[in-house]
Amino acid sequence: MKATVVDLRYKMNDVLKALDRNEKVTVLYRGKVKGVLIPSGQKRNIKIIDHPFFGMFSQDSDKSVLDELNDLRKPRYDDI
Repeated sequence: MKATVVDLRYKMNDVLKALDRNEKVTVLYRGKVKGVLIPSGQKRNIKIIDHPFFGMFSQDSDKSVLDELNDLRKPRYDDI
């Protein structure tokens, strides 16, 4: 399916239905291709134990969960 930027604004329901049908949607701006929307595929039901953060907090640590998170985020905050 091809959709213009105006179609994305006024006919988003049709675009979403095309994605539900596993169609690629080509986005056009002034007649030129700006991008392609690709369907995400099948929905995955991920269990909580499969999440990468699960089990990171060790029971023998004396830090709180917020302190652990702050230690994980610290490099990001130090860059600012």
